[in-house]
Amino acid sequence: MPERSEVTFPSGGLRCAAYLYRPDGAAPDGGRPAIVMAHGFSATRDERLPAYAERFAAAGFVVLVFDYRHFGASEGEPRQLLDIAEQHEDYRAALAYVRGLEGVDRRRIALWGSSFSGGHVVAVAAGDPEVAAVVSQAPYVDSIPTLREVPLRNLLRMSAAGVRDQLGALLGRDAHLIPAVAPPGGFAVMTAPEAEPGFAAIQGEGTRWQNGVAARLALKLPLYRPGRKAGRVQAPLLVCVCDEDQTTPPAAAVRMAAAAPRGELVRYPIGHFDIYVGDAFERTVADQLEFLRRHLA
Repeated sequence: MPERSEVTFPSGGLRCAAYLYRPDGAAPDGGRPAIVMAHGFSATRDERLPAYAERFAAAGFVVLVFDYRHFGASEGEPRQLLDIAEQHEDYRAALAYVRGLEGVDRRRIALWGSSFSGGHVVAVAAGDPEVAAVVSQAPYVDSIPTLREVPLRNLLRMSAAGVRDQLGALLGRDAHLIPAVAPPGGFAVMTAPEAEPGFAAIQGEGTRWQNGVAARLALKLPLYRPGRKAGRVQAPLLVCVCDEDQTTPPAAAVRMAAAAPRGELVRYPIGHFDIYVGDAFERTVADQLEFLRRHLA
C-alpha cells in the first residue's frame, strides 16, 4: 500500500490540512509526477477522495488531497465559509507546496477536481502555464445553467439569507449557514433527487463534513463561470461528464471540453454522484489513470 501521512501547508495565513500519498520505493532520478486534489461543494478530503488517491499513488504518482480553509481539518473562521477566490488560492498554495517536495518533478504536476472543484481546477490552470495536466470530473462549469435547475423559491431564500449573512459579517456576527443538500422540496443549495442519497453514499469514515455553507456565497455564486476560461488552459484537460447528472448540467461540461485547446472528453451514462462509487468509479479511475500516464509518465 502507498504511504499516507498527515501534512499541512500555508494558505492565506492559515494552515490547510492534507493527506500526502507517496508510492512505495525510492523516487527515480528527476522525481515522480504528482497530483493535487480537493473536493467539491462543501465536501471534505474524506468523501471518497482517498479511494482515487490510493489508485493514483499505487500507479506511481505522489498525491496531495487537501481540505480548503474553513472546512474539514483545515484552519479558518468562520467555519463553512465557501469563498471561491480563497479556494482558488488554496489550490495555488497546494501546488506551491507539492512543487517544493523532495522527490517530485515540478514539471509534471496535475490538478484534479470534482463537481465544484472541477471548475476550480480549470480556473487555476488557466492562470498557471506550468500545470502539466488537468482532470475535471462531473464539473461545475457555469452558474447560469446550474442555477436554472434550482427551484425559484430556493433561489429567493438563498439570496435573502446571503444578504443577512453578509450584513452579519460586517457587524462581526457568526456566519449564517444554509444547508448544502436536502431532499426534493426542501431548502438547500442542492435538492435534486440524487443529491441527498449521493452525499450519504460518499461519506468517509470519521468525516468532518457538515451540511451547511455560509449563505453569503449566494451573492457571488451567479457570477462564477469557470468554464469560460477553458480556452486559456494550455495543459491537456480531461473532462469526465455524467450524462444523467441532475446537479451540474452535462451540456456545459461538453462545451468546455470542446473549448479547451487540448481538451479530451469522456462521457458516462450515470448520475452526478454515481461516479464516486462502484463500477462507475472503477471505469472512471481507469480512464483518468490512462490520461495521466499518457501526459505525465
